[in-house]
Amino acid sequence: MSKRKRHNFKNLKIWQESIELVSETYKLTRTFPKFEVYNLSNQLNRCSVSIPSNIAEGTSKSSDKHFNKFLEDSLGSAFE
Repeated sequence: MSKRKRHNFKNLKIWQESIELVSETYKLTRTFPKFEVYNLSNQLNRCSVSIPSNIAEGTSKSSDKHFNKFLEDSLGSAFE
């Protein structure tokens, strides 16, 4: 298992941009019809929050393999 230097996720551009995506997603979903609050709005908001959350969690891992897994999970949330 390869050891790696842990990063401060707040300094990662990918994390910063994903936080902006969360903000924009919440702004957008507030404009959706009320009947979408528990369906599409909720799903979009949860997916967007999952992206920076996985990036942040991945930075706590001690190997590149584990870090990459969390980056892949973030990508999966973006596709969701």
